[in-house]
Formats: sequence, C-alpha cells, structure tokens
Amino acid sequence: MKKSVFTRYRVMAYVTGVLLVLLTLGVIAKYVFELDGAESFTRVVGIAHGWLYILYLVFAFDLGSKAKWPVKKQLWVLLAGTVPAAAFVVERKISHELEAAFAEDSPAVAKA
Repeated sequence: MKKSVFTRYRVMAYVTGVLLVLLTLGVIAKYVFELDGAESFTRVVGIAHGWLYILYLVFAFDLGSKAKWPVKKQLWVLLAGTVPAAAFVVERKISHELEAAFAEDSPAVAKA
C-alpha cells in the first residue's frame, strides 16, 4: 500500500473532525444560546461537512480495502466522521498501527 493513500485518509479525518466539532458548536449556539448568525454558520458548516464526509468515506474505504481490514474495523473507521471528536481518536489509533506497518516494510538504511 502506498503511503499517499494513508496521507489522504489522515487529512480527511482531520478536516471531517474539525468540521463536525464546529457544526456541533454551531448547533449549540443556535438552539441553546440562540445567537445571531448561528443559523447561517450551521448551514454553511453542515453543507461543507456533508460533502467532505462523503470524500472521507471514499478515502477511508480505499485505505481499509488496501490494508485488508475486517468489515467491523472498516465500519468503525467509516462511522468515526459522524461522532464529534471520534475522527481524531480513530485517526490516531489507525496512524499508530499503520506507521508501525510502514516502518516494518521500509528497507533498512545502510550507514557509511
């Protein structure tokens, strides 16, 4: 598996996670505090999160299929973009796992 597949997933996990946290804060501002401008903020961030979540799903599925994950793990990663802050936790766990795998696969560098 190429490292670029992993990098695409990581970027989209962070983007999706940040947008979902912003969306959650916007919804709280809109319904709990009834702040002016919260409705338009929530609409814009919600639309952005929706479209970018679809891209996240594509990249996460691509990573999972190339890493040959079981279905349960694949679903766990795919759903991480729907729970605020879960994308960060899942991305960190997957990063540690895959970076260790990349380190094992890379050839040893010879010292002069």
